[in-house]
Amino acid sequence: MPELVTTCPTPTDRPPTPPTPETLTYSLTLPAAPQSPAIARAATRTILRAHGLEDVAEAAVQAVSELVACACRFTTATEIYISLRYREGALRVILYDAHPRHTNPHLSAACDTRRRAALRLLACVVRTCDGDWGFGEAHEPTGGTRTWAVLLRQGARTYLGDGRTNG
Repeated sequence: MPELVTTCPTPTDRPPTPPTPETLTYSLTLPAAPQSPAIARAATRTILRAHGLEDVAEAAVQAVSELVACACRFTTATEIYISLRYREGALRVILYDAHPRHTNPHLSAACDTRRRAALRLLACVVRTCDGDWGFGEAHEPTGGTRTWAVLLRQGARTYLGDGRTNG
């Protein structure tokens, strides 16, 4: 019969894994409030630095700021949710807000036009980084809108337009 373990493992029982780009996976719930873009910018910069992705920070911080500001304007809830993931040479930013997708085609088109206009700067950042972005219905139990941006690392390195590549 195997011996029964009666103690819980402590964090020191497993070796620490240093942050790398491939281990970047964070999710934050923020208030739908005017201070949230600043909080998201600071968190994003800190996360990227910890994972050795300083070279994409300027583009990523701008993209995150635009997504959060837009979500705070459109949401009908008191919170928004943002997710940062790094996979296959790209930073993926996904933002969920509670603004429902309209069933009326005219309202839907008008709302999409407003959201697209609010995200013009995001579109420029993503295009400069050779990435992609979009929005649509959130397939979550609470519904709402899912907005996302993918920033390729190589493109984000040259975002400032001065040819610098930090790594």
